[in-house]
Amino acid sequence: MTIKLHTVGGYSEVGKNMTIVEFNDDAFIFDSGLHLPPIVEMEEEQKKGGYTEKKLRRIGAIPNDIALKGMEKKVRAILISHAHLDHVGAVPYTAHRYKAEVAATPFTIEVLKALIRDQEKIKFRNKLRTVSPNSSFTIKGKKNKNYKIEFLNITHSTLQAALIVLHTPQGAIIYANDFKFDNYPILGKKPNYKRLKEIANQGILALVVESLYADYERKTPSEKIARGLLEDVLLTTPNEDACIVVTTFSSHIARLKSIVDCGKQLGREILFLGRSLHKYVSAANRVKLVPFMKDIKLLSYRNQLERALKKVSKDRTKYMIVCTGHQGEPGAILDRLARGVLPFKFQSRDHVIFSSSTIPSPITIANKKQLEKKLKAHGVRIFTDVHVSGHCGREDLRDMIEMLQPQHIIPAHGDLPKLSALAELATELGYKLGKDVHISQNGRKINLV
Repeated sequence: MTIKLHTVGGYSEVGKNMTIVEFNDDAFIFDSGLHLPPIVEMEEEQKKGGYTEKKLRRIGAIPNDIALKGMEKKVRAILISHAHLDHVGAVPYTAHRYKAEVAATPFTIEVLKALIRDQEKIKFRNKLRTVSPNSSFTIKGKKNKNYKIEFLNITHSTLQAALIVLHTPQGAIIYANDFKFDNYPILGKKPNYKRLKEIANQGILALVVESLYADYERKTPSEKIARGLLEDVLLTTPNEDACIVVTTFSSHIARLKSIVDCGKQLGREILFLGRSLHKYVSAANRVKLVPFMKDIKLLSYRNQLERALKKVSKDRTKYMIVCTGHQGEPGAILDRLARGVLPFKFQSRDHVIFSSSTIPSPITIANKKQLEKKLKAHGVRIFTDVHVSGHCGREDLRDMIEMLQPQHIIPAHGDLPKLSALAELATELGYKLGKDVHISQNGRKINLV
């Protein structure tokens, strides 16, 4: 049996993740994600008629799987690691090319269903398979071959992220894109170290692993540290006479729980504003993973937002607003608040807390600077980087490689400098570049066996 690994997307940039593992007659897709920067630039086009596969391919926002001729007939399953758009967001536009089911954890499946509903023109016909964390299933390939696939629980900055394990006669292939080692998660279980060690003892052919922060000499802190940072800002900074606005990643349900817990301690009424928050929180609630649902008001329609903001304006110290827009996205709730196009005006000494980091792309950095400029013009107090990452640092990656001892390492999820940083770490651990650690780019393949 020959085994080829196609690096389709996410190997020349951060985002647009897609990897395909091909056997003689069968193939499996890991992730199908969006490249978000060109989509941000395309926002006005979205308002005129929505996204289409043709538009997204034209701007390079989805993986170029069309280039793999003949792969359509081989793909047996599309395996999604977690609910972030750079991993699941392209599924509505690419899955139709394959007579294959889409498999993911319950929360990720609910988010995918919401993404499909958002695009009314899409007729999505692929079967959806819900896979509980720390469980496995079997896919039948051609010539009566059976493939065992496991979704192992891992911690990240969204719920029910998974390390995906594809078992082959030559050893397991582990797809680790994205993760961190958090032994004290706010929601969910800690990583399944026990099963990872068992698979390592059986033999691992290849590890496809993110390299986003491979050049950061650190272990990524637990989410409990982010909770402490939020408590420090929200509970010890004088804010009795201020309106409080917190912005973070809509998909980060654990972070939202910490924000809500702080709001309750302050005695504030907590308003969640924006379509993205509504989408992710509702998806989590459908799988019973939102312990704070009764403590918030979830508002997304314009008339709901306007009525709520009029109430906030009359009694500013009664409320905490949680909203979208932490990357400075034009048209997001925070941007609209800063521009004064909603019935709410910032006042001097209001608090705006960014419980996030800035995505390091030129357009995002520029948008965030413009947003902060608008906020400062109102005299707002700004608290940035009240956050810890959901991505592994160099020392987490070292621990992962040493625990698994894979035969091959394929750095993923990054541009060339990021991939090279992970390859450098692998060489420190005894691997040899070009022999068993492979730097690739989009549109290339690696022969594993």
